[in-house]
Amino acid sequence: MRKSTRYSLLLMLALVVALAIALYLRQKAPPEVARLLPESDAIVYANLKPLRLATHFDKTVVTRSPDFQHFIEATGVVPERDLDEVAFALHRMDDPRGPNGPVAYSEVFSGRFDGERLGRYLASIATARENYAGHEIYTIPVGEAASGRGRQLRVTQLGYDTVAASNMPTAEQIHSILDRFRSAASPFSGSSLLSALYEDVPLLSSAWGIGHVGLPFSERGRITVMGLELPLAEDTNFVASLQYRGSVRLRVEQIAPTELDAARSAESLSTLLGLFRSLQRAQQGAPSDAAITQAMDSLKVEQHKDRAVVTANIPMDLLKQLATPSAQGETSVNGAR
Repeated sequence: MRKSTRYSLLLMLALVVALAIALYLRQKAPPEVARLLPESDAIVYANLKPLRLATHFDKTVVTRSPDFQHFIEATGVVPERDLDEVAFALHRMDDPRGPNGPVAYSEVFSGRFDGERLGRYLASIATARENYAGHEIYTIPVGEAASGRGRQLRVTQLGYDTVAASNMPTAEQIHSILDRFRSAASPFSGSSLLSALYEDVPLLSSAWGIGHVGLPFSERGRITVMGLELPLAEDTNFVASLQYRGSVRLRVEQIAPTELDAARSAESLSTLLGLFRSLQRAQQGAPSDAAITQAMDSLKVEQHKDRAVVTANIPMDLLKQLATPSAQGETSVNGAR
């Protein structure tokens, strides 16, 4: 009896330890929607549930375009209400003057969808269909694609709560997502970029970006924001994150080749930050500027070895302003990107 009891206790202890390790590894693993993304130059992820809880942006009255309203009525999908997680892969395009511009996108969305209604809608607007790995891929013209000059969006339903899309010129990326979906049991599967940089994302970040996250703002090989050229090359690697700590904590790390390069970047960014603060204070006037001033005053630039680090606290008032949906004429599936 004693031996049997001892073995039972040891087995129970082993199971508890195994469960604890599994839960720890799962917590450290990238979100599944990010693990499904294909190889890319950058990844951006957001968990919309805490943002929705904090700002109630799903309760905001939104003026919608007729196309987007038709999409909602046909599918029953209201993005600000039904989307829970989104992940985007950014692909640098060889020809920045092509239909996709400098950057193309692959996307995975998780939330609450009516699969049958969504499938019927996609079938009704698709110009081509392909069955791959047991899933239907719908090809949808975007912009001037119908005349042969624009983009095409490929969309597929991975499961009852997950949808993927890509506007890359070929089907390689959407196929890759489906291949990853079939083998997504491992919590550490994913692209090489995710394997290389996700460990630098702070734990419990509600939103983050890794890789060349300056790509959408690339211009002539540099990163340009609101017409102002930053002292950073477009292929600079970043790890950016948002964490909720009463206020929202923004952290952006530039990964520099050397400590000297990091010091130069930190110095340049500090100078640029001073200029931003001067311009912002000179233009201050509206009541909403108080939240922007508070965020600007919290900005800090530091160097940590080979990294230049920018941190800031984003007031909830400013976050609510940013989260308020605007007119969404370009967001529907048949008009997106």
